[in-house]
Formats: sequence, structure tokens, C-alpha cells
Amino acid sequence: MKTLLTFALVGFLAQLIDGSLGMGYGLSSSTLLLTFGVAPAVASATIHLAEIATTAASGISHWKFGNVEWRTLYLLTIPGAAGAFLGASFLSQVSGAAVKPYISLFLLGLGLYIVCKSFTRRNIQPRSLTKGKSILLGLFAGFADSTGGGGWGAIATPVLLSASHDPRKAIGTVSASEFAVSVAASLGFLASLNWNVLNGYWILTLMGSGIVAAPLAAFLVRKLPAKILGPLTGICIILLNMHILLRA
Repeated sequence: MKTLLTFALVGFLAQLIDGSLGMGYGLSSSTLLLTFGVAPAVASATIHLAEIATTAASGISHWKFGNVEWRTLYLLTIPGAAGAFLGASFLSQVSGAAVKPYISLFLLGLGLYIVCKSFTRRNIQPRSLTKGKSILLGLFAGFADSTGGGGWGAIATPVLLSASHDPRKAIGTVSASEFAVSVAASLGFLASLNWNVLNGYWILTLMGSGIVAAPLAAFLVRKLPAKILGPLTGICIILLNMHILLRA
């Protein structure tokens, strides 16, 4: 019971952070599962199965609050799902730990760029990534998300912000598109892993607590001004990836 309560608390806080800053659910949840000695592939599979429900709730909530940019959503979703499926199949055979430091170094640089730009440039008009860049971003972020147990938001959100997207739209769009990524990753893991290694109670606990937190997170994104969301997200990116690099 104590373990399930711990999972419920982590799932709630992780979704609250992820839905309001566009990242953090996979990283927080995978850290917990790995602490319990769960294998990386099983941990990532557990998280993505839980995220099918939490990302659906998050996507609907962000849509209701007007936080979604539909063009970017369409461009990210299909390549993101393809990358996630490939990443899940890959991780089922090898460990994704070796590439984590390189991804984190890239994200750390983006985080610094976002924070610096937030304090040095004002009144930037939101713009969209090109079609080609959006597709490449989806493939890369989806693959990294599956192999690392999380990372869709941590990669896609800072890239969109660095391209001068409205922070509210960037966070909402990334959160909404993550549903397809979670479904594709789960299918990849289920096709490659033995279902008996998965703990249904853990999955349901993470699902339930995340669903409760999703509407609150979308509401916070709607209310917080862009001049706070941008730097706050950048600082979060820097701290998370410094932590990963120091542990590598």
C-alpha cells in the first residue's frame, strides 16, 4: 500500500509539472521506477502505458483552455509516433543509457538559450517551425522518449520555445501530441516484451493520479503569463539536464 501511495503522489506531481511546463512526467516517473529496481525497458513501458490515459486527459484539457496550435500538432504527431515505436523496439534489445548524456547536453544548451532570450528580447512574434524541421523534431523526440523513459516534452518544448513559439501554445501542443507518442511506444514495448513483467497496479495508479492533475495543469498554463512560463520552463530544463549529466 505504501508503494502504491508513493506512486500516486509521484504520478500526480509529475503530471502537474508536465502539463504546466510541458515536460517532466517521464523523467520523474522513470526515476521512481528505476529506484525500485525496475529494468529500463519495463520502466519505460509502464510509464508509456500510464501516459495513454494521462496524455489523453492533458490533451483534452489543453484543447478546452485554447492552448493547442493545430498545425504544429499535426506535424509532430505522426513522426513522433513513428520515432516512439522505433525507440521502444530498440530499447527492448539494448539500453538507452549510453545516449542520455548527449541528449541532456543538447537540452541544457537549449535551456540556456531560452532563458537568455527571455531576458534579452521582448515582443517576439510567435512563428512556426518549418514542415521539415517539425518532422525531424517529432522523429528525434519520439525516439528519445521511448529509449529514455521520457523526454518528448523535454525535447519538443524547448525546441518550440527556442523558435519563438508562444510558451502557452508550445506547452499545450506538446502535451496534446504526446498521446499518439505514448500509444505508439506502448505498442512497440508490448510487441517486444513479455507482458508478465508489467505491474498492472503500478500502471493504474500512475494513470489515476495523472488524470486528476491534468486539468489543473492546463488551467495553470492558461493563467500564467508568457513572460513567466518561458524562463520558468528554461530553468526547469537546465536543472533537470544538469542532474542527468552529473549522474552520467
